[in-house]
Amino acid sequence: MTDESKPIPTRVSDPQLVEQRRRQIVKAAVDLFVEKGFHKTTTREIAKASGLGIGTLYEYVHSKEDVLYLVCAYIHGEMKQRLDDVMGGKERGRELLVASVRHFFACVDDLQDYVLLIYQETKSLPPDQLKLVLRQEEEITHLFVNILERGRADGSLSLAADSVKLFAHNIVILGQMWTFRRWALRRDYTLEQYTEKQTSLLLQEICPSPLRTGHEKGEF
Repeated sequence: MTDESKPIPTRVSDPQLVEQRRRQIVKAAVDLFVEKGFHKTTTREIAKASGLGIGTLYEYVHSKEDVLYLVCAYIHGEMKQRLDDVMGGKERGRELLVASVRHFFACVDDLQDYVLLIYQETKSLPPDQLKLVLRQEEEITHLFVNILERGRADGSLSLAADSVKLFAHNIVILGQMWTFRRWALRRDYTLEQYTEKQTSLLLQEICPSPLRTGHEKGEF
């Protein structure tokens, strides 16, 4: 689990064991939450599905809401790590944006049930944990803000300064739409096709004209 799980105390002193057990709990909980819903799932069912006794479960979390928070922290951690890995390169903003969108959309696809769960159930979190989850969501958006700003600085992207944050939010929503509208989108597109078409639309809006001409021919 990531540093975002620190607000939940544990009586276990071994951090690697905490990481391992909480991953078990998260995986089991997501399957149950998707099948039965958050409110109809019991902590006893989560413990059984994760291969832990109920007493052992409570050594790692204090409530079902803690489990939901860990689910949210897990997906945000995964997304941030994948985008951080891409950000390490020295590509120009345009190339970095294309690579980051691809990685982000693929991550959403891998964790689609987790993503859907976050937006269905975060209202059940206590206010302090909800605040942390929303902050984590903003951090993902801010990674795209940084990419867009890099493109503005190196001239590979053409975007007004006051539109950068809104455009970054749009990118995140486009990725999440692959989950929210999967019942319709997957009839017409593969993930690769969806990513290519959405990237094309994004670049049409923000690429300087010399790049846009090549892009419209499908030259990513």
